[in-house]
Amino acid sequence: MFHTFLRVLFTPLRALYHWLLGEGFQSRKSGSGKTRLIIRRELYGLTHEPLMWFCMIVAPLFCVFFFTTMMEEGLPENLPLGIVDLDNSTTSRSLQRNLDAFQMVDVKDEYPNITEARKAMQRGEIYGFYYIPKGLQRKANRQEQPTVSFYMNYSFLVAGSLLYKDQRIMSELASGAAVRTALFARGATNDQAMAYIQPIVIDSHPISNPGLNYNVYLSNTLIPGMLMLFIFMVTVYSIGMEIKRGTADELMRLADGNIIRAIAGKLFPQLVIWFTVGTIMIVWFYEILRFPCLCGMPIMWAVMTLFIIASQAMGVFMFSALPTPRMGLSFACLWGVLSFSICGMSYPVMAMPAPLQALAWLFPLRHYFMLYVNCALDGYPMLNAWPHIAMLIFFVAAALIMTPRLKHAFLHYAYEA
Repeated sequence: MFHTFLRVLFTPLRALYHWLLGEGFQSRKSGSGKTRLIIRRELYGLTHEPLMWFCMIVAPLFCVFFFTTMMEEGLPENLPLGIVDLDNSTTSRSLQRNLDAFQMVDVKDEYPNITEARKAMQRGEIYGFYYIPKGLQRKANRQEQPTVSFYMNYSFLVAGSLLYKDQRIMSELASGAAVRTALFARGATNDQAMAYIQPIVIDSHPISNPGLNYNVYLSNTLIPGMLMLFIFMVTVYSIGMEIKRGTADELMRLADGNIIRAIAGKLFPQLVIWFTVGTIMIVWFYEILRFPCLCGMPIMWAVMTLFIIASQAMGVFMFSALPTPRMGLSFACLWGVLSFSICGMSYPVMAMPAPLQALAWLFPLRHYFMLYVNCALDGYPMLNAWPHIAMLIFFVAAALIMTPRLKHAFLHYAYEA
């Protein structure tokens, strides 16, 4: 299947190469010939722009390999934790051993008091500490409800949350063990004791990501989001440079005054590069790393392609709305960075205020994220999320609506440094 996918990918690229450099190029008076002239002009310009190649190929692929490699273990492991044990009893030492046995916890050191543990946490040596007060075992044996405390540094949200979960589980297990011992002393059987301690047994089944792999959850949204940010910036920069360098008139002459032909020819080489980078991402995620993909690679490849085209169209819209390189790039950076917060990856959109829920529809990354969840994780047909497909197409339509304003900027705007 993988080889068939690659063959389907490179067939149109080979046809494009022959179309640009083949015999039919002599027909320069036709619309197709004019478009090819613009495409060749842009290809020549790209060869003299090392920054463009860095932003279009080097930086996105570096993000792909860096983030997926950094999170290849799935979940953070061996997070350093401190212990303050003032009881120094059999029960407290058992708590320490059991806590250290958790996969994500590494009991790094034992501190004599809370002050020393707090200082170690402030120095960044540990992410939190577990406090066992004096008299824990004695109070537990007497059923006097002893209290244990745990402190986390929530400046590191992920580490703090994971340590909090493990420390709470350990505390609940210790509480259950103490109650079970007391019930055994009163003559209860094991089944009776467990029915009293845990009357309802929780059987959890995480859907689509059963291993709770952070790599699967984060990389499939963060990395496409970074790709979108690069597309915004490169699209706005390349159009803005036509005005800054005074070459916009030349571009319009090559396109016979047709702004849509001019923009299509200008952005087509970039689209091919983005298309190739996006394909490498899809192959890397779902063929090499084996991330969950219930819909199959071709569907996610189609989603990625639509996402790339919508991102380019959004870049055209941004520059058309603010037709100066400085303001256009500022708009692109702002909108791209906000996408990570409002796409629903880190904070659910349904829990946001109503105005922000409506605003979320104006971010391409939000629709890619929803299509990824719908297709790759849930395995539903692509048309099941048709509103998000329609919105990605809407971005293209919005860019076309703004092209008269862009044409006016090409013909009449004078760049001022």
